[in-house]
Amino acid sequence: MTTLEGALPGESTPEGVRAARVVAWRGGQAVSRGDWLAEETPVALVFNGISHAVMLATPADLEAFALGFALTEGLVRDASEVYGIEAEPTCDGIEVRLEVAAECEWRLKERRRNLAGRTGCGLCGTESLDQVRRTLPSALPPLAVPPQVPGRAQRLLRERQARQALTGAVHAAAWCDAEGHILQVCEDIGRHNALDKLAGAMSRAGIDPAQGWVLVTSRASFEMVQKTAMIGAGLLVAVSAPTTAAVDLAERAGLALAGFARGDDFVAYTYPERFGLMAEAG
Repeated sequence: MTTLEGALPGESTPEGVRAARVVAWRGGQAVSRGDWLAEETPVALVFNGISHAVMLATPADLEAFALGFALTEGLVRDASEVYGIEAEPTCDGIEVRLEVAAECEWRLKERRRNLAGRTGCGLCGTESLDQVRRTLPSALPPLAVPPQVPGRAQRLLRERQARQALTGAVHAAAWCDAEGHILQVCEDIGRHNALDKLAGAMSRAGIDPAQGWVLVTSRASFEMVQKTAMIGAGLLVAVSAPTTAAVDLAERAGLALAGFARGDDFVAYTYPERFGLMAEAG
């Protein structure tokens, strides 16, 4: 944490945020003022000395990011296959080096990626179509929540998004309990990265995925649904819309999916009964 120019006494900025001086056009006048920027850094994920992926990410919570990426990409089965994680700054970015079990190496060789600079589509760089779909857990927990819970969680999440409040440039992924309380929050410039950080943080904390659900401040793309299922969570709520591929995958996986979560409103795309919705067809 570093002290921010212009901040109140005792205030500090989260890791991954930098102060800047800008000129804004406001009310027909140019105004010079302080501002804040979200840092965007190349992060190389290196498994047993082999570089597997380079992502543009917020340089914070990188050990959780590396572990979560390994888990949600199916490169390791669980955290016990990761023996150590170390982040090392370089002149070009940051290398996060993972020491993994030998049996993981064949998975790495089967699915080598080149994801440099991809913050939008996590599938960019996948070498073949058969690498798109992961082997998902056979049975996701059928968690159900009352319809008031997504809105409650959204309001609480806004209070926990320190980087977004300063910069307006980062996504968040949150782990919530069945009553809508926020138990864990991770932020990143990339929505996939934020979810991977959440997966890693949950694994390191020993959190049981059957006891809660995932809230993301983005659209529900295919890969966001897939990563949620890989975590072992049975319910996902997104601020924006899902895609057809995301809805189809959620249906097959047994994952309750809601989108367009704004205020107290949302749209259930799969398993509406698990959101307490029993509306008549119309």
